[in-house]
Amino acid sequence: MTDQQPGGPVPRTYPHGVPCWVDTEQPDVDAALAFYGTVFGWSFEDRLPPGTDGRYVVASLGGQPVAAIASGEGPAQWVTYVAVDDVDAAARGVEDLEGEVLAGPTTVGSAGRMAVVRDRQGATCRFWEPDERLGAQRVNEPGTWNFSILRTPDPERALHFYGPLLGWEVSPDLGAGMVRVPGYGDHLARTSDPGIHERQAKLPPGFADVAAGIERADGPARFVVTFAVADRDASVTTAERAGAAVLSTVETDWSRDAVVRDPQGAELTLSQFAPKQPV
Repeated sequence: MTDQQPGGPVPRTYPHGVPCWVDTEQPDVDAALAFYGTVFGWSFEDRLPPGTDGRYVVASLGGQPVAAIASGEGPAQWVTYVAVDDVDAAARGVEDLEGEVLAGPTTVGSAGRMAVVRDRQGATCRFWEPDERLGAQRVNEPGTWNFSILRTPDPERALHFYGPLLGWEVSPDLGAGMVRVPGYGDHLARTSDPGIHERQAKLPPGFADVAAGIERADGPARFVVTFAVADRDASVTTAERAGAAVLSTVETDWSRDAVVRDPQGAELTLSQFAPKQPV
């Protein structure tokens, strides 16, 4: 079953190297559906046939897919998928750059092909070569995925891995840690977001190409996910009432953020766009 309805808006597609999808693996899928439905207003559809081992439930907002909740036996976590043109070639590149392919490449029904990879500092993500499942169709608006950030003790070393493999670049003219995929903004302008360059005319050159983040951080290297919300404090209150724990809050030049842990232990950031200067 395709994630894009015929006759609808121009599908959002993702060039090679751009994070395209997120899902969360949870021990209790029904409990996770209740939590995320309450916090983000998502609706859900099981995508695996009855009788299949495990569950994969696609979350939608306004009828468009935004994320998914899957059954998992390990600790609850959010997982980032990165679009690639050829998952087999990308997997070979991982090994050439001293990373590790943990699973795959494998075909996931009619949705696409996937490989689970680990970089040489230990961060894991999934490479996704789409077929019917193109990726998230609503992003960067309240209730949807906003950003995935690689937190790593050595960003420079990480870029020696992701740069050759995925085309990631970091420009000093942009905000600290903003990862560009050159040409991404032009791709959006040609497809699902024709007004992006005009809308971002006052922002630094290259901002439309920003696709991910990379930050120096202690602890193990890992990808973290951020979801946009209309009001951080209201969303935090809702999340707490639904069983989440608030780990931290912060105000930046661009946003008001809160890191929360969902009732089963997966961490995510709730982010309200609140620039201190007009944009």
